[in-house]
Amino acid sequence: MDVETGEPRPRNRIWFKLLLLAVFVGGLGALLYASGWIQFFFDQARLTRFLESLGMWSFAGFILLQVIQVIAAPIPGELSGFLGGYLYGPFLGVLLNTIGLTIGSIIAFQLSRTFGRPAVNRLVDPKTMARFDFLLHHKGGFLVFLLFLLPGFPKDYLCYILGLGHLSLFEFVVIGASGRLLGTLMLTFGGSFLRQQKYMELSLLAGAAVVIVFLVLIYKDTLERWLKVLHEKRRRK
Repeated sequence: MDVETGEPRPRNRIWFKLLLLAVFVGGLGALLYASGWIQFFFDQARLTRFLESLGMWSFAGFILLQVIQVIAAPIPGELSGFLGGYLYGPFLGVLLNTIGLTIGSIIAFQLSRTFGRPAVNRLVDPKTMARFDFLLHHKGGFLVFLLFLLPGFPKDYLCYILGLGHLSLFEFVVIGASGRLLGTLMLTFGGSFLRQQKYMELSLLAGAAVVIVFLVLIYKDTLERWLKVLHEKRRRK
């Protein structure tokens, strides 16, 4: 306690925030596990039946699904993105996917900005944090856009990491939403092709996705080194 102001010291505030975050995340995880919803999230058939049973509320249910996927990541992002196209078609599916991903990204970004580095270190895998720690000192948006654009990078973790950096919320939303769009389009159209039994188009799309992911995996280390070099050049300017 600060004697002059009567307020908690900054260090005490950090630990208090950490405690609140731990209670929130732990409580959410325990609730999902105890209720069986963790397993439910991984079952595409059950998810599809559940969302279809909601009728007009299925839009809200799907958006909430995407929000949870970004914040707590109990659901594979590829599954929920594909599901959006399967249930709602290519255009509405892209819209709903984008809305859910954007809301979830904003919440993750704001949680990071509110609770700070100690909390993010507990939420983000240490290896991932070390790989992208340089982003905390980066002020340009192009590099961040590339990270969201390219497959194989942990986009949900990036939301937490970027919350510690220099980007404003508006910049983050614009860059993140536009960067995620290519992956969202591919997953959504894939789900739509499956629903319409357009197996030729689905095969071509899947083939293109496999080639892109394969190339990114091969050159992943090179890409990361190039992004860091680009960052250093912009920083010196």
